[in-house]
Amino acid sequence: MNKFFNAMNKCFLAAIIALNLVCVLFSGCKNKDKAKEDQKIVEIGTQKTDHVWYYFNQDGFVQVDSPRNAPFAGSFPYTEAVRISSANNGATDLDGTVKAYALANRLGVICFENDKISVAKDVNVFANRTAANLVFIDGTPLFSVYKSAFFNDTISSATYKKDTSAHLFLVQFDDTSKISYPVINSTNLTELTNAEVTDFYWNGKEWFCCIKSVSGDASGKTDFSYIKFTPAAPITSISPVSAEDLITVKQSSVNEFREVMNVKPYAQAPERIRNMLQSFDKAIPFMIEVKSAAGSSPRIYENEAPGSFETELNAKAIISQSWSAALFEDGTLFIEGALPGKHILRSGKPVAIRLPKLDEGYVYSDFVISGTTLYAAWEETDFYKVSRSGFLSVDLDSTLYSIIR
Repeated sequence: MNKFFNAMNKCFLAAIIALNLVCVLFSGCKNKDKAKEDQKIVEIGTQKTDHVWYYFNQDGFVQVDSPRNAPFAGSFPYTEAVRISSANNGATDLDGTVKAYALANRLGVICFENDKISVAKDVNVFANRTAANLVFIDGTPLFSVYKSAFFNDTISSATYKKDTSAHLFLVQFDDTSKISYPVINSTNLTELTNAEVTDFYWNGKEWFCCIKSVSGDASGKTDFSYIKFTPAAPITSISPVSAEDLITVKQSSVNEFREVMNVKPYAQAPERIRNMLQSFDKAIPFMIEVKSAAGSSPRIYENEAPGSFETELNAKAIISQSWSAALFEDGTLFIEGALPGKHILRSGKPVAIRLPKLDEGYVYSDFVISGTTLYAAWEETDFYKVSRSGFLSVDLDSTLYSIIR
C-alpha cells in the first residue's frame, strides 16, 4: 500500500511541476508579448484639416493646396535656390514660449511661434549668398553666409573682389528688431583675397572653418585653407570692425577639419535618439543629423543596417528638454516625450506620424516644432538642383493629443 501511495505522490508532484512550468512559460510569453507591445511604435496619419502647405517665391511664402500645384520657377543648384537650408528650435523663453527658426536661402530668416509664421527678409545679407549652419549662443540665432565659387557668378565681379566688407561670414539674427547683423567677415580670418568661409563647425568652444579662395588672375584658381578661432568676448558683441582684436585665429589642417566634421557610427548617437528609433533602425539604413535645441553645430551619424536591401534615407533630429523627434525624408516622423503644456505621450514610448505622402522627386528635408505645431520643410530635387520648395505646418494638438494618451 505504501508503495502505491508513494507512486501516486510522485505522479502528483510531477503533475504539479509540469503545471508550474506551463504557467511560467505562459507568463513568460505574456511578458514577452507585453514587452513587444511596449516596443511597438504607434503609427497615426494626418487628416486634411490638420495641415497646411506653403511654397516659397521671391517675396516670401504663399499657401497652396499641394506642392505639385506650386508655380514652377526653374531649377537651381541647392546653394542658389530659395529653400529651407537649416532649421532648429530656439531656447525656451521665461514665459514658456519656444520659438523656432529656419534659414530661407536667398530670402531671410523665418520665425515660428506656435501657429504664427513671419519672415524677416534682408537683401543686404541674403541676396546672392548661400545661407546655412544655424546655431545658437545664449539663445541668439547665428548662421553663416557665403558665395559659391561653383555656382555663383557674382563672386567673379571685380567690384566684389575688391570690397573687403562684402565678404560676410558669421551673422547674428536679432529677433526683436528682425534684423540680421554681420559678426565676423572672412577678411577677419584670412589675408587671402576673394575668400569665403564655405563651412564651419562650432563645438561650443572652438570654431573650425573651411576657407575657399579664388585667385585674382585669369586662371581663377581655387584653393582651400583651414583655420580655427576662439573669441575673447561674447561673440554676439563682436562686429567685423572689432573682430580682429577680439578673436584668436590659429592655423588648422584639412585632417583636423575632417575629424570634427566626420560622420560618426550610429552606435555613438545620443541614447534618446537610439531608444526612440530602436524598432526601426535594424531594418533601414539612414544618415541622421542630430541637433540640440538652441545648441551648437549638429552631428551626423550613419546607421548601416547590415543585410538590408532598403535605400538609405536622410533624416534630421532635434533633442529638446522635454521631447525628441526625428523626421525622415519620406515623411515618417518619430516623436517621444511631452510637447509644451502637454502630457507625456504613451508614458514615454515613441509615436510615429505619417506626414502626407509627397510625389516622386520630392522630399522632406528639415523640421522644427513650436508649441504644438510642426513645421516640415519640403523640396523638389533632382540631384544637386532644387525646383519647388516650401514647408508644411501640422497641428500636433489634433493629430497627436486627440488620439494618443
